[in-house]
Amino acid sequence: MGILAGSILVSGFSPLGTLEYVGSVAKGIFWDDGAVNSWNVNILLFLLLLGGIISLMTVSGATRAFADWAATRIKSRRGAKILTGCLVFLFFIDDYFHSLSVGSVCRPVTDRFQISRAKLAYLLDSTAAPVCVLMPISSWGAYIIAIIGGILTAHGLTDQTPISAFIQMIPMNLYAVFTLAMVLVVIFYQLDIGAMRQHEEWAAEGKLWDESKGAPAGASGELSSSDKGRVLDLVLPILTLTLSTVYFMVASGAATLAEKGMSFSLLGAFENTDVGASLVNGGVCGLAVAILLSLRLGLGLKNWLLAAKHGVMAMLPAIYILIFAWGIGAVIREVETGKYLASLAQSGLPIALLPAVLFVLSGAMAFSTGTSWGTFGIMLPLAGDMAAASDITMLLPMLSAVLAGAVFGDHCSPISDTTILSSTGAGCHHIDHVVTQLPYALTIAFGAVLGYLALGLMHSVLAGVVVSGIWFMASSLFFVRRNQPVLANA
Repeated sequence: MGILAGSILVSGFSPLGTLEYVGSVAKGIFWDDGAVNSWNVNILLFLLLLGGIISLMTVSGATRAFADWAATRIKSRRGAKILTGCLVFLFFIDDYFHSLSVGSVCRPVTDRFQISRAKLAYLLDSTAAPVCVLMPISSWGAYIIAIIGGILTAHGLTDQTPISAFIQMIPMNLYAVFTLAMVLVVIFYQLDIGAMRQHEEWAAEGKLWDESKGAPAGASGELSSSDKGRVLDLVLPILTLTLSTVYFMVASGAATLAEKGMSFSLLGAFENTDVGASLVNGGVCGLAVAILLSLRLGLGLKNWLLAAKHGVMAMLPAIYILIFAWGIGAVIREVETGKYLASLAQSGLPIALLPAVLFVLSGAMAFSTGTSWGTFGIMLPLAGDMAAASDITMLLPMLSAVLAGAVFGDHCSPISDTTILSSTGAGCHHIDHVVTQLPYALTIAFGAVLGYLALGLMHSVLAGVVVSGIWFMASSLFFVRRNQPVLANA
């Protein structure tokens, strides 16, 4: 309905023009500027490859073996959540990669300890973009540093390197920093806000997702599994997937640098890498290893075909959602929603209010368009121009506010790729993930607004961090006390 409404506006209310425009949008998802839309196609291929890996690990008994092994070492629900949170340090290279890979590894463990799929999706999503946006060595960090470099050059700020500016901005990214702090509170305490409480109560009764809505995207379905599976049958394919994806990211970036006649650097490689193709190549390697390990089990043709079918079927709901999300994103770009929101920031507001205003507007833009990267591209240069025209000492705080707002909006948006893939990685109904995550995100975002107001008024990063920190501690204590009766089960 959103795509149709936007198409009617773009076509000037012409029925024939609307149909033609909808057709061009649908075509553009797969074929753009006379060539295959490699980014979209590669993401869809990676989803299918990962679906095949997960399904094959289920049929081979690898998933059950890993869950049994983990049960002997992880003794509590808290331990299962700690495992999920800690794996971000292995998968921080890219948010898509993190959400899907960590989800496939941790799902059997969190299922064993009756942690709801909604809680798993929250843990995945809250350690994806918020970590990537703080890491200089990641696909996100390289992209942001490249934009910052252009802004510094445009305003003649040659006494600071882009990467040093990025590092200085890390503590100013209040939303990302306190989202990760909230993850720690959720891990160590039974912090269930809003609809998440209902999902956790269902999980305690053995219902890991809302069963009235059917099987969620990414679920393996009713597959029988071999009793000969080993932990290695899960660890080795995932390890291969991880290492090969990182290798292909670096290799594709290095090849691009060489074509440009530039010397190799790790940061430069990540800035110029082809993430989509690297994910597909890594997925092929991971699936190949999973197949080789399964050959010894003599599964039979029927089980192989069943695994392939379930792998595809499990990912189809996520693919449908992604295709429609890309479609509405194209329409939103055409009606220039982002440019309109950006224009609201240029209204002659006092400089002290600009970090908070930029945070809110960037959040609205990312939520509306479903893309934090697109928001970075529009709002970071705008924030740089505004700082240069008013108070250049506020440049880094204002850029940080844009980064934080973009991650906040992306975190909440139902049409965000990262949000969709976090639902898929967890095997959670997508809208259930959006609804259960929203109260956590809004709580942190309100504290970030307070922090940016303090930062702007006092020209002090420490003041911003302290104010946001006070709000974070007060709100966390309030919610933890509300959940006190169930803390013993954490």
